[in-house]
Amino acid sequence: MTEAAELPPAPEQAREVFGDRYADAVRYAELLAEAGVQRGLIGPREVPRLWERHMLNCAVLSEVVPEGVTVCDVGSGAGLPGIPLALVREDLKITLLEPLLRRTNFLTEVVELLGLDHVTVVRGRAEEVMGKVPPVHVVTARAVAPLDRLATWGIPLLRPYGEMLALKGDTAEEELKSAATALSKLGAVETSILHVGEGVVDPLSTVVRVEVGESPGGVRFAAKKAKAARTGRTRRRR
Repeated sequence: MTEAAELPPAPEQAREVFGDRYADAVRYAELLAEAGVQRGLIGPREVPRLWERHMLNCAVLSEVVPEGVTVCDVGSGAGLPGIPLALVREDLKITLLEPLLRRTNFLTEVVELLGLDHVTVVRGRAEEVMGKVPPVHVVTARAVAPLDRLATWGIPLLRPYGEMLALKGDTAEEELKSAATALSKLGAVETSILHVGEGVVDPLSTVVRVEVGESPGGVRFAAKKAKAARTGRTRRRR
């Protein structure tokens, strides 16, 4: 039987990034290294690099999230980037959206244990909750799917003039180019690649930002949303 990898001590940057929530960040990292591995939410090989590759890499996303907005973390998995973001930004209202029960159970336990009152866990796929959950200002995602596919799930969850922030790696520029047509059809009006985490992570975290206009999801989703609204009104009249 392979011996479980040991979680290294938190680096000094973690104290600065997480501030008053540093102890909670440590507890979350411990949960990932223990229950997260046991339940198959993260691989045991990730434990030695949990802080740099996961915790801090996700927390620095806060640099590009506007103040006081609503956020939906699509395909949240073990809570990355949603929970690190919640730990550093209590001004946000965050929804962790995840379809698998064992993952939502873990997320609910973490949220309750850490007292993250500004975080809600929702079980479901993005395409299932479209039109059923309130649209958000920002959609976040990490390691969920290629950008073109991710956009079809994430963009329709946005409010008009909202934005999707996807943490990506070396393929960011290539993915953005290949997804250009799909993004345009989904109502994207501007795209950019950002690098965040100066002085915290090395290499810097790469974020693909997709900003939408007045019709997130494009024409097809607008028609679907209108149909859902009509169905809702009909049911209420009954």
